[in-house]
Amino acid sequence: MSQPIIQIQDVTMRFRMSNDRIMSLKEFVTTALRGKLKYKEFEALKHVSFTVNRGETVGIIGRNGSGKSTMLKIISGIMKPTEGSVSVNGNIVPMLELGSGFDMDLTGRENIFLNGAILGYTEAFLKEKYDEIVAFSELGEFIDVPIRNYSSGMLMRLAFSVAAMVEPEVLIADEILAVGDEAFQHKSLNRMKEMMSGGTTVLLVSHSLDQIREVCDRVVWLDHGDIKMLGPVDEVCDAYTI
Repeated sequence: MSQPIIQIQDVTMRFRMSNDRIMSLKEFVTTALRGKLKYKEFEALKHVSFTVNRGETVGIIGRNGSGKSTMLKIISGIMKPTEGSVSVNGNIVPMLELGSGFDMDLTGRENIFLNGAILGYTEAFLKEKYDEIVAFSELGEFIDVPIRNYSSGMLMRLAFSVAAMVEPEVLIADEILAVGDEAFQHKSLNRMKEMMSGGTTVLLVSHSLDQIREVCDRVVWLDHGDIKMLGPVDEVCDAYTI
């Protein structure tokens, strides 16, 4: 078996949620200074452990609120777990929230270079890939329009095109194939398959079990922050739909 590229060990994530119905900043500060703030703890993830091997595609499924997006944010380094550890041996491109890493006042063209730089790529590399990125996005002349004027589908196409052309070692994707028209979804899925065949490791959250079955090797089923099941794609998806 190949060396794990991602190792998640005993990861727990707790959030403190205020029980008070505080309606203003002034009320919050006054209540806090009096020591009267009441909190309850919410565990989004509870002692989660699993590994992902290099070149593997792992799906993460579960109902809303099961901890899927929190898990991806921790693996991406956006959040630090309350307990446990995560190690990733490779460069990551996280595609978690539509347009994160984009500046709404800049054009699509400018955002390709901004987003690419955030992901750690040189200007020379991005110039070399630029035409390919624009062609894949199908944005045409809109590439020189400020992206605040883009629809959610156009934003997704730009974000996916940058991620798909820079060929990361690890692609982390949260519902990215759920936006945009059917033709672009199909093209994106095919591009993802090309990346997988080229050795890219993929972590994919999707509510579409058909997509999960089509591209994943194994599946993690999260339920209220716990791993309910981890195993081969058909076995877990069949259990999930019962």
